[in-house]
Amino acid sequence: MQTLSTNRSESQILATNKVLRNTYTLLSMTLLFSALCAGVAMTMNMPFISPIITLVGYFGLLFLTTKFRNSPMGLVCVFALTGFMGLTLGPIMNMYLATANGSQLVMTALGGTGVIFLGLSGYVLTSRKDFSFMGGFLMTGILVAFLAGIGALVFNMPALSLAVSGMFILLMSGLILYQTSEIIHGGETNYIMATVTLYIAIYNLFLSLLHILSALSGRD
Repeated sequence: MQTLSTNRSESQILATNKVLRNTYTLLSMTLLFSALCAGVAMTMNMPFISPIITLVGYFGLLFLTTKFRNSPMGLVCVFALTGFMGLTLGPIMNMYLATANGSQLVMTALGGTGVIFLGLSGYVLTSRKDFSFMGGFLMTGILVAFLAGIGALVFNMPALSLAVSGMFILLMSGLILYQTSEIIHGGETNYIMATVTLYIAIYNLFLSLLHILSALSGRD
């Protein structure tokens, strides 16, 4: 009986480590692919993609990724989603880089995003703390921040937009803690969906940091 329990425990650990390894491998690949797509958009000087097209593209590709998450087609959908998000990032990057010290702002935001992601992920991996209790709060918070962001865009309210960026920094940081915890505790067994969640957290974290840094420097 004890041997059976031990074997089950070892198999669960191996399965968890496999999901974790596959998630970080795929995440690295999608981040590089997204950066490549952003670079192409910047080089071609692509115009801004409208918010409506961005939302339709994002949710449509997210739906397809979720639908095919258990098949090889899911990998194609993941790269389509992250590539599309990279294209939407290109014009935004060009806008910031066109300002004085824009490259410094971008590098600072990139560095801050990397430090936050690695720090939070490392904390969960070493402490093994369970952050599953944050799930409901994060879902509600992200919905509220998303709606507030739409309101700030529609009614042209810079102060609200800045507040939303601050909210997203906190929420995306929480999402990194939550998703990493879900992986190591067996709550998330699909590395494709884990990758998408972490990618979206990093994407929004970077944009939010860039927005706030730009505002603090008096350029937003």
